Amino acid sequence: MSQGANVYARNAQATQSPRELEANLLMKAASRLQNVQDDWSVRAPELEEALTYNRKLWTILATSATEAENPLPREIKQNIANLALFIFNRTVDLMIKPRPEGLGVLVSINRQIAAGLRERPAQPSPEAT
Repeated sequence: MSQGANVYARNAQATQSPRELEANLLMKAASRLQNVQDDWSVRAPELEEALTYNRKLWTILATSATEAENPLPREIKQNIANLALFIFNRTVDLMIKPRPEGLGVLVSINRQIAAGLRERPAQPSPEAT
């Protein structure tokens, strides 16, 4: 990447909202996993690295979301913790028994959560204020 592109990428990252940053990181992880799945015969050696990236990302997301200071409702915190646990278990399974079809659910979860993070909260109507 050129120096100018690097500066632009750093500035774009610095001005993103936390939700947009999380969505972008989830999409990056999904893309890495999808690339391995789509070209398994060539990219299977990249599996461990892609899974590790995804696991680290989910560790950070789950830790942050479930902290006592986080204002999220208890039910949402529990759902995030459950998703993270599922992802960690699937990651271990795939490291023990690598198979491309096992990646689809991880890709899907990351994309769906990213899409949810990118949705704009509904604004109250003028009559409601």
